[in-house]
Amino acid sequence: KAQNVGIIVRVPLASGLLTGLFDSNTVFTEGDHRLENRDGAHFDKGETFSGVNYDNGVTAASELKAYFKDRNLAQVAIKWTLQHDAVSCVIPGASKKEQVISNINADALSTLSSDEMDFVKANYEKYIKQNVHQLW
Repeated sequence: KAQNVGIIVRVPLASGLLTGLFDSNTVFTEGDHRLENRDGAHFDKGETFSGVNYDNGVTAASELKAYFKDRNLAQVAIKWTLQHDAVSCVIPGASKKEQVISNINADALSTLSSDEMDFVKANYEKYIKQNVHQLW
């Protein structure tokens, strides 16, 4: 922002973790990078779950899902990202028409409150930061 450069955020749903639909029993199919690239063996590990340890990510997403229980967690994650004033746009993935429509509708959500933003930040600090923050 200080340099008058916009930020395009890609993988804002952390390869689906922030949909809140995965758990420790989720099985990814052969050929799915979420099965094959958790450690970065095939390409940058940051491309799979945004570099987050899967189990930590599932736990973090589970807490977020419980907190935002009446809302679509994927939409909340996209809205949270768009609320940062340096962000120009997000590029979430989608494999179904319904996901594309849901992603688009995230912008219509009401602005997350400061308490909600604080909860997300605390969740990040607790589960995610120690795994990936040093990589940036």
